[in-house]
Amino acid sequence: MNPDSLPYTEADRLAALRHYEILDTPPEAQFDDLTRLAARICEAPVALIALVDSSRLWLKSRFGLDAGELPPGASACGEAMLRKGLTVVSDTSQDTGFTDSPLVNGGPPMRFYAGALLESCDGLPLGALCILDGQ
Repeated sequence: MNPDSLPYTEADRLAALRHYEILDTPPEAQFDDLTRLAARICEAPVALIALVDSSRLWLKSRFGLDAGELPPGASACGEAMLRKGLTVVSDTSQDTGFTDSPLVNGGPPMRFYAGALLESCDGLPLGALCILDGQ
């Protein structure tokens, strides 16, 4: 889907994200339980609840990754936000959405991505619950 043809503006999406007052909040057990469960179910080393802010990918919860935020091009969460349901990338090294990602080009590299859209009660995309794997 072309971002220019979306039924909302980026300003509306960011306003919805800020409405939840969740950015830069401390870790919370409910979110950490969810990422830990997602990693275990998918047998993946990394699971994230990632919210896409204007200039960063902020991680509300993370399992298997130390960073608290990443540059916006660090994952396919932005791409996952353009689609309903689940986004799966079998080989991130072959996907242009990951070209500048430190998760793909750093070490150890992540090769598999699956992200489920997180959206506001009004249907505006906020981020993704995602898993990453080196295989």
